[in-house]
Amino acid sequence: MEIEITPGCRYFPEFLNKTSQRLLLDHLKKALHEAPLFYPTMPGTGKVFSVRMSNMGEIGWVSDKEDGYRYQDTHPKTKKSWPQMPDLLHELWQELTGFTPQPEACLINYYNASARMGLHQDADERHLQAPIMSISLGDKARFRLGGLKRQDPTRTLILSSGDILILEPPLRMAYHGIDRIVPGSSRLLNEGGRFNLTMRRITPGP
Repeated sequence: MEIEITPGCRYFPEFLNKTSQRLLLDHLKKALHEAPLFYPTMPGTGKVFSVRMSNMGEIGWVSDKEDGYRYQDTHPKTKKSWPQMPDLLHELWQELTGFTPQPEACLINYYNASARMGLHQDADERHLQAPIMSISLGDKARFRLGGLKRQDPTRTLILSSGDILILEPPLRMAYHGIDRIVPGSSRLLNEGGRFNLTMRRITPGP
């Protein structure tokens, strides 16, 4: 089932069944064995994020005090290339967005019970017409969606394991964030918490 939350925001509740969620989680665990989760830091201040991150794909999103927000082709700690995205993610992208070219990056965010993500825009990509596709695995999250300006009104959506959310024009640059996690609301992850996989096209491509 597809729900249009507002023009530019499409929501697919429980799109992935339990079997597909576990399959994707298996792929994710293998990727994190190669590219372990790390804590990014804020540009300038060096404040540590409450969310741990990693990436899959050709390039990955990172942040640190010295060089700020950016994409790079190696893990900041291991200095190795990021693991590739599984075919399942490319298939979901094609099925739900129909967008060409394919995504180059899949940002992995892990939220424990106390992690948050403040309102922000995804603005570090060169291809700002490409959609952003987000997949939830694990505990429920209170997702907040705003408009194209920080002061615009916001609405709240509860994202559950297996849900998929797509932001695309005219709302591709909307402010959004995670206010809180609902601990114990899913049994998918043995350790609890929530993984969010965010797929993006970074460059315009051929």
